[in-house]
Amino acid sequence: MRPLPLPLALTARLSPVAVLACAGWLLSSGPAAPPAAGHQTARTSPAGTSAATPSATTAAPTYTTAPAPCPAVPAATLESLVPGAKPAGKEIPSTDTKLRRTCSWNALHGYDYRWLDVSFEIGESDQEAEKEYEQRVAEKSGGGAVPGLGDTAYSVVGLTTEDKQQTREGVVLVRAANALVVVTYSGSDFETREAPATDEINKGAIKAAKSAVAALGAGRG
Repeated sequence: MRPLPLPLALTARLSPVAVLACAGWLLSSGPAAPPAAGHQTARTSPAGTSAATPSATTAAPTYTTAPAPCPAVPAATLESLVPGAKPAGKEIPSTDTKLRRTCSWNALHGYDYRWLDVSFEIGESDQEAEKEYEQRVAEKSGGGAVPGLGDTAYSVVGLTTEDKQQTREGVVLVRAANALVVVTYSGSDFETREAPATDEINKGAIKAAKSAVAALGAGRG
C-alpha cells in the first residue's frame, strides 16, 4: 500500500460586506446628481480578502501508525496454524515502519510445512484504503466476502503445483477505516506431496486475520 500523509483541514474566511449609505449634500459648486431610481450601490470587498465559501473539514484518519505485527497473533493461534514456529516470528524490513509492517512465521512439522504472513498498511484516508482494497480484490478472482470482519473483507484460496508438489495458499484482505490487513497462509505435505484442504487453509487465514484486525487498536490516532 502506498504511504499516506495526514489530511489537511481547510478554514475559509468570510469577507465583511460594507454597506454604504448615500446622502445628498449641498455643495458650493452646486448639487450633486442623485442616484437613479432603483440603482444599488456596488459592494466591494477590501483588498486582499476573499469571499470564498467555507469548505468542509476533512476528518482525521482513524489509524496513524501500523501496530507491531508479530505480537498481533496469539501464541495459541500460531501453534494451531504453524506448529513448531517460534511465537516471536520474524518482522520483514520496511522502508517506513509507521505505515507498513509485516511479520512472518514458518515451520516444518514432520512432513507438514506451514507459512503465515500478517501485514498492516496504513492509508491517509478511508477512501484511499478502499480504492487499494478494491484494486487488490479485483486482481484475485474466485474468492468471496468474509462477513463481520472489519468494514469489508475478502478471502480467496488457490492451488499451485511445482515438480508434482502441491501448495495451497489462502489470502484474506481486510479494510478497517484507513487501514488494510493482509494475511497469507499456505501449506504443503512433503510426504504425500498433496496440499491441505481448501477449508483448512481458508479458515486458518481468516482466524489469523481476526486476531490482526483486533490488534489495529494499537495504531489509533
